[in-house]
Amino acid sequence: MWLLVLVVASTMTSAPTNASGWTRPPFTPLFQYQLQTGSRGPGGIDSTLCATTRVASPCLTPRVIDIDLYGPDGTTPDVAAVRALHARGVYVICYVDAGTWESWRPDATRYPRALLGRPNGWPGERWLDIRRLSTLLPILDARVRACARAGFNAVEFDNVDGYQNSTGFALSARDQLRFNESLAVMAHRFGLAAGLKNDVDQVSVLDVLFDFGVDEQCVAYHQCGPLRGFLERGRPVYDVEYRGTTASLCSSIPRGLTVIVKSLALTSTPWGVCD
Repeated sequence: MWLLVLVVASTMTSAPTNASGWTRPPFTPLFQYQLQTGSRGPGGIDSTLCATTRVASPCLTPRVIDIDLYGPDGTTPDVAAVRALHARGVYVICYVDAGTWESWRPDATRYPRALLGRPNGWPGERWLDIRRLSTLLPILDARVRACARAGFNAVEFDNVDGYQNSTGFALSARDQLRFNESLAVMAHRFGLAAGLKNDVDQVSVLDVLFDFGVDEQCVAYHQCGPLRGFLERGRPVYDVEYRGTTASLCSSIPRGLTVIVKSLALTSTPWGVCD
């Protein structure tokens, strides 16, 4: 059974507010990543879910949670979940896939065929030509606006490392930087903190623009080092591992990094924390 592991070497509990209005997420071990809605809780998100630990402990519920923009029907922003989570004092991050097209999204028909590249390995997803900013950014602008109107605190932009993948387009590192920088500016324009997903090799440039990082398997791939740029700027990094257990990971996580272990399904459970 998969367990969720979270570690952070910081006593910081409050989230700093930027002068322009957005609030960065706090450093906390109580991070939850749930991109699939379930049958419990408003909007399919159980805000009362208790974490499991290796020893007996009081009920530990999420302090920061990353959920999809849309609720159980797949077309309506998950306002019910955001309100319920906020009522419990939870910081809520809005998941937005920026770098690939998803066939099931309500705005899928807005993407011109010329933007669509090769499949990225997930059913119904294809890489996007991120060089076409004038066409792509207005579509994403509408999504980020929906995150803000739904009451989210931040937005996490996924699949923003296409230049390192076989997309079907001749994307350069510079193309990726231009696109990612535009996303950070977009989030801030709507009063949301901006989260960078993966793209570890460009963190040294982007950590000044993005307010936090979400990474996948930096421990497994021995790629956590570059993420220290975020931590040194006082910006948290939430790493998701798909292999391992609390016993194998809790003692070897880099200082200051929050690490979770989940199944690829990214449902609410299992969810456990390092004790």
